[in-house]
Amino acid sequence: MIRFDIDGAVAVITIDRPAARNALDPPHILELACAWDRLRDDPSLRCGVVTGAGGAFSAGMDLKGTIPAAAALARRERIPPDVFEALRRAADALLAGYDLRKPLVAAVEGHCLAGGADMLLATDVRYCSPRATFNWAEVALGLFPRGNATVLLPRQVGWVHAMDLLLTGRTIGAEAALRVGLINEIVEDPLARALETARLIAANAPLAVAGTKRAVREQWALDLSAAYANQSRIAGELMKTEDATEGARAFAERRPPRFTGR
Repeated sequence: MIRFDIDGAVAVITIDRPAARNALDPPHILELACAWDRLRDDPSLRCGVVTGAGGAFSAGMDLKGTIPAAAALARRERIPPDVFEALRRAADALLAGYDLRKPLVAAVEGHCLAGGADMLLATDVRYCSPRATFNWAEVALGLFPRGNATVLLPRQVGWVHAMDLLLTGRTIGAEAALRVGLINEIVEDPLARALETARLIAANAPLAVAGTKRAVREQWALDLSAAYANQSRIAGELMKTEDATEGARAFAERRPPRFTGR
């Protein structure tokens, strides 16, 4: 249901439910959350790529499979244990508040909607095809966007663009997504481009990469003085690592560094 392929130090996570535009029903929710756990916890993996099979990224939550179960749970009715566990981990599956710790590159082909677009907001670098479409249409269904949209979208594309997308539920294409800064680049083969970038990231010092992502994540909500203090603290930690010594030595010896993550 969720393919987990390994390309060197890069994990390629593919949502594989093309008949439903890769919408997430309870089994897919649980398996996707477990895939993030695996990427986060495996020290041999340094970067991830997320994509969808069959010409779509993800249409978000499968409303037929999740909304009735969530409503039953809200009424304190009994639901199957596996469905309960899937609902418990739904936020993790969408990377809402989930600290993956490692960089994640998105390759978007086709529809990237609602919860799928929420997941996109948690990625670090994003490529899409000219055929990609994006929306957060929860308000048109009487729902609240509980994932990343109200938290991250205004910070990433700016207030006016975020409010337009969230309050109208309108769908935008690849060019509009590029214009507002939602994606990095429009390419014919987003997966190939995502893999290229992920391999470049994975070749760098893993502790330095993780520290950089951690600093950006932590400093987003800090005032300037606290942000610089946090930056200095993380930099000091990284300077004590073996990788920092190896990087300097490799530069002096004019050879490629051999990073070990220590």
